[in-house]
Amino acid sequence: MTSAFFEDPQVRREDAADLTAEDRFAEDEPLTGELDLADRQALRRVAGLSTELTDITEVEYRALRLERVVLVGVWTEGTAEQAEASLRELAALAETAGSQVLEGLIQRRGRPDVATYIGSGKADELAEIVRATGADTVICDGELSPSQLRHLEEVVKVKVIDRTALILDIFAQHARSREGKAQVELAQLDYLLPRLRGWGGNLSRQVGGRAAGGVGIGGRGPGETKIELDRRRIRARMAKLRRQIAEMSKARDTMRSARRQNRIPSVAIAGYTNAGKSSLLNRLTGAGVLVEDALFATLDPTVRRAATPGGRPFTLADTVGFVRHLPHQLVEAFRSTLEEVADADLILHVVDGSDADPEAQIDAVREVLREIGADRVTELVVINKADAADPLTLARLRRREKNSVVVSARTGAGIDDLLAAIEADLPGLDREVRVLLPYDRGDLVTRVHDLGEVLSQEHTGEGTLLHARVPAALAGELEAYATAQV
Repeated sequence: MTSAFFEDPQVRREDAADLTAEDRFAEDEPLTGELDLADRQALRRVAGLSTELTDITEVEYRALRLERVVLVGVWTEGTAEQAEASLRELAALAETAGSQVLEGLIQRRGRPDVATYIGSGKADELAEIVRATGADTVICDGELSPSQLRHLEEVVKVKVIDRTALILDIFAQHARSREGKAQVELAQLDYLLPRLRGWGGNLSRQVGGRAAGGVGIGGRGPGETKIELDRRRIRARMAKLRRQIAEMSKARDTMRSARRQNRIPSVAIAGYTNAGKSSLLNRLTGAGVLVEDALFATLDPTVRRAATPGGRPFTLADTVGFVRHLPHQLVEAFRSTLEEVADADLILHVVDGSDADPEAQIDAVREVLREIGADRVTELVVINKADAADPLTLARLRRREKNSVVVSARTGAGIDDLLAAIEADLPGLDREVRVLLPYDRGDLVTRVHDLGEVLSQEHTGEGTLLHARVPAALAGELEAYATAQV
């Protein structure tokens, strides 16, 4: 086991996330990005104040609490640099959750140990490091089974969580809208259900009647243990959350259907977390959404209207960022939100050009896109942060990704090239029409300007003479007014 590279980084604490303007179910009024950022920085942990019990067996169930942590990863494949990069990302996730990273450890193994993830001998070494550093939590860089978590906790004598639980905790901190909170809670319960456990004699404690905490009838009799009752309650809560999310997604479906009916092309911004997606949305539309140098700053999608240099309108949607090994519980819970990406006409795949391994980010994002069925959508790779990136890295990415453009959302460099590329990749205006529209059909004139490209326009005594390229559906409505003259 080798010690890594962490020097007691500064604690960061974030407690809110961007509120989407289109979410009709938001519990609070929409806030600007600046107010969101101030809110997120308003509360911070006070070091040294803790009521953690010395004997972890004294508590039956424990809520996730992160303060002073030691990270541990198992290097099973790839290079040492890739293993260290994964642990650095875990450190950034831990800091985003409000932790102070004390130490990072990597062990080289063919595969994780089935009992303790890192093996019994290394687990003893880890316990010594935990005692020496005064850590209260160990975070493992992977998803551990319930038995692995239990066995490792028995050795190190502090709470052990895995990468999945950490990401779920960050999402819980940043969810702001009612739909986002419900999606995160559903994902957390789905993760917790197989890992729910009691401690000592509490595990087999039976309930029934008054002993069931007032459950009585419906408590399944005196033979039901408390943990079985809790599992049943969790399943009931999950079913209720699924119904609520299905109801709340109807509003999003209605807005999406309205955009389709108006034939407005949709563009979705997707990419790795902290790649600059919200900054790009602000640069293109002036949306004013929260921009922060933190992981998963945006959870609730924001949809704004924009236009190409030729004046063609389109919608631009900012979505939640992806990460390596994104928990499948989150993908399922956020499926209704991620449909903004799968149903788009074009995906702007934003990549952090200044990252040490941007190719790995691209592969991780495309893996999630395949999982949600968005891999068939036209993709334009946007290599962001050009002002901070190595020119050799940018050149390598341009050679790898043929349909790509280099920009800097911070400085505005390359934005004109990006808009031109978006215009070229949007679905084509496949019908050219010459029509004479009566003056009482101003609605059709407006739709031609909104949805098509007007080549010429002239006002005559009979009406408005238009020569334009329009979508096929609109061309069908204009056939009654067709003319051979221009």
